[in-house]
Amino acid sequence: MHGKEKSENKDKRLFSQREGFKPVKNKIQENSMDDDLRNSLWNALYKYYWSKVKEITLLDAPVEIRYLCEKLWTDYFKKPLDTLNLGWIITLQEIKEYFFQCPWYDVYDFIEFIANNSFPSLENTNNEFIKYCNHILERELSAYRFVGKKLVKIISECEISEIEEALNISAPLKVVNIHLQRALDLLADRENPDYRNSIKESISAIEAICRIITGDEKATLGKAIQKIEGKSQIKLHPALKEAFNKLYGYTSDADGIRHSLLDETNISFEDAKFMLVSCSAFINYLIAKTSKNGILKI
Repeated sequence: MHGKEKSENKDKRLFSQREGFKPVKNKIQENSMDDDLRNSLWNALYKYYWSKVKEITLLDAPVEIRYLCEKLWTDYFKKPLDTLNLGWIITLQEIKEYFFQCPWYDVYDFIEFIANNSFPSLENTNNEFIKYCNHILERELSAYRFVGKKLVKIISECEISEIEEALNISAPLKVVNIHLQRALDLLADRENPDYRNSIKESISAIEAICRIITGDEKATLGKAIQKIEGKSQIKLHPALKEAFNKLYGYTSDADGIRHSLLDETNISFEDAKFMLVSCSAFINYLIAKTSKNGILKI
């Protein structure tokens, strides 16, 4: 980092931090959540959802918020719907008490639930909420970020961008999108992550896009890449082809990911993340190349 960049970053600190009276945060919050992070996430909820209610009762509140509260009661808290108090101040206080008393991982469950279960007309609000939460999570050194609408263990902005681009660009290609989304879901599951099958889904997404491009439903990855080059006259870089052929071999052999799916493996988060990011990047590359040549139209 250049001297000028260091100076600019330092100037963003508060006076007490610049002068050494207060420590600057330098520890990733992986299995914990401090008050600054929890308070900030609550403020995000208030800014994008709770502040929309100006009425005394939920019956008079915007339909989007009433719907969200009902979803919280029935699907998140798993409480009888008739225990939902129609007095907004009381309901908000109940939600707030839960939010500030629950374990750190339940806070992440809660904001993820909100992002995935809001009224359809709040889609833009949800996207802004997710964006704002990511700003908070980065600022407070959380170990997690939203990727799409799932919270996952921290990965770089570049990696997030590749995954989200692949999810968006593959939306018209249902089978590819399903594999990618499933790979992300398995990786993002904080209670029971399944890294082995996440890798399997990532490479299956690559196979699916190759089969769509070639029109051969039985083509393996290596054969599909050869057909893509022959059919489209697109020349893939030899190192790129070799890398993905080796990755494909890895998913067929390493710790028996495909051949012994019921066996114990040593597959880690880092392995699954690497495969998801790599496969997302390759999908983005293939779609861009073949769309440019008019072979793939989406």
